[in-house]
Amino acid sequence: MPNWNDNIIAEFHDNNGVVGGPFAGAHLLLLTTTGAKSGEERVSPMMYFQDDDDRIVVASKGGAPTHPAWYHNLLANPEVHVAASIVGGVEEYDATATPLPEEERAPRYAQIAITNPGFGEYQKKTDRLIPLVRLTRK
Repeated sequence: MPNWNDNIIAEFHDNNGVVGGPFAGAHLLLLTTTGAKSGEERVSPMMYFQDDDDRIVVASKGGAPTHPAWYHNLLANPEVHVAASIVGGVEEYDATATPLPEEERAPRYAQIAITNPGFGEYQKKTDRLIPLVRLTRK
């Protein structure tokens, strides 16, 4: 996975936020977290969903039984950096990452699964509740 992520990250930087492959045409961002154990910066590419002024990301890990490393990192260190693809380029800012409580997560996840059925399939593949995380600009 790291090599795959590295390729997406490089393509994102080389093409002003535009990438092909499975992310072609998607709203994509690079989320920089601080390692929970290492304290080192980690960059993870992922789709995002706009929610008023905030962005929402899905800790799906393709429906794996465990949460992605970036999710564990932001639980330990919720101050993150966002580089989001937008029309005409990339928008960068610092943000606070907050997992949505279940009463907010459930209806929002249902919406996401309707417009992006892969996320619905990921939830069916795992027993864990896939978190949604709100990225609020600082």
